[in-house]
Amino acid sequence: MLGRLPYRFQIPFGLVLAVVVSALLVSAVAAQISARSVRQEILSTVRQSMVLLSAQARPLLASEDTWRAFTLLRDTAALLPGADHGQTRGAILDAKGRFLAGSDPARLATGEQALGQRVGTRVTPSAQEIRGHMELPDQAGDLTLVEPIQSEDGEVLGFVYVEVDAPVFAPDWVAVAQPALIGAMLAAALLAPAGWWLGERMGRPIAQIADCIARIGNTSAAQLQAEVPEAKDPELNRIGNAVRRLLSELEVRQAAEQRALSAERLAAVGRITAAVAHEINNPLAGLLTAAQTLRIHGASEEARLRSIDLVDRGLKQIQTMTAALLPQARVEDRALQPGDVNDVITLVQPEATRLGVRLTHEVEIASAFRVPSAVVRQVLLNLLLNAIKAAGSSGQAHAAVHADAHTVKVTVSNSGAQLTPDALEARLAAEGGNDPRGFGLWICREIANRFSGGFGLLHSATAATELCFWIPNMEANEQVPPTH
Repeated sequence: MLGRLPYRFQIPFGLVLAVVVSALLVSAVAAQISARSVRQEILSTVRQSMVLLSAQARPLLASEDTWRAFTLLRDTAALLPGADHGQTRGAILDAKGRFLAGSDPARLATGEQALGQRVGTRVTPSAQEIRGHMELPDQAGDLTLVEPIQSEDGEVLGFVYVEVDAPVFAPDWVAVAQPALIGAMLAAALLAPAGWWLGERMGRPIAQIADCIARIGNTSAAQLQAEVPEAKDPELNRIGNAVRRLLSELEVRQAAEQRALSAERLAAVGRITAAVAHEINNPLAGLLTAAQTLRIHGASEEARLRSIDLVDRGLKQIQTMTAALLPQARVEDRALQPGDVNDVITLVQPEATRLGVRLTHEVEIASAFRVPSAVVRQVLLNLLLNAIKAAGSSGQAHAAVHADAHTVKVTVSNSGAQLTPDALEARLAAEGGNDPRGFGLWICREIANRFSGGFGLLHSATAATELCFWIPNMEANEQVPPTH
């Protein structure tokens, strides 16, 4: 979950988390060390108290002075850790291991046998088995200590007996954890703003680079290159350099695509211009003939009327051809109109007539056009020229333009040799923006990609090859809807 957050959150959270974990680990280790240290200190105090009791109880055992033994235990047992909570008890035993006096008479009753008896989960050794200081722990953590009291000649007069409950050895967790907790809180208070500042500083160039990458395709590559930040960090600098190289290559490719589009458009216009010029030559020849007739037979009313009719038809034919050419030369990005389709048909009709191809078309409009006219005219022109050339002599070519609220689709089919999907991909890869045959299919695909549309083959039962181009029916500044 932490990996989904920005660096300005990750770094302070990571630092605080590291401090807290470190504090917990240090506290755990300190608790273990403290527990061992406390246990050793308690045992040392208990052993010293037992040595003191052993020295002072020797004459009391010789005289069996129980009263003074109780007084001695009362004063000495107060020195034992945990005695004030009843967790540590001391007693003086006689030579047979019976209680002579105890600090807690209710639990260590005088006269009862102490040695050789079960105490908790353990059985204490008998008086005869004890030859020196013994410490007897049990599974619950309680500890029983027995120290023999000997006379000067080595005779065992009795024993010092001490019971220490397990809670006495437990460390003071509050005392151990409090310094670690305070240190962790102080460190977190200092590291949180420092981590925030460090994360903001580290994340700023990354955010700028990500913003530049997100704007690729919508902003010029040169402007994006200037906005890629220079980072002192080696890794960030490598990322920035890689993005700059990507933008540089993208700029070169965009320039190449633009040159290819311009070259293809000029080539298409050149082919159409040649065909139209050839078509205009016919009415021009008629006009010249009419002018010659008027010059020679101008006096004849009948000849004059025939010549005027010929001039009128020729001029109207020229007017039709030039009217179709005018929108192709315009640079303004106006919306497509049904008349644009008729203009393109008029432009390619001379080429179709020259090759003996029957050309038909249809326009179906369910929603108004909102796409740029120059784009659709360019695509329709390229596809029709390709279809006319592929159809061959006595072939057929058909163009259909359909528009609804979401898409504008241009479909062009021909009756020539079938174009397979593999052949189309090979031709698109071979053209690469430089089409020596002038088919312009690569240009059509690039335009479709630029406008978030599509271009490819359709399966047709009536035509050998049917190519389809479609783009969203919207203006350039509108959001492209998701396609399914």
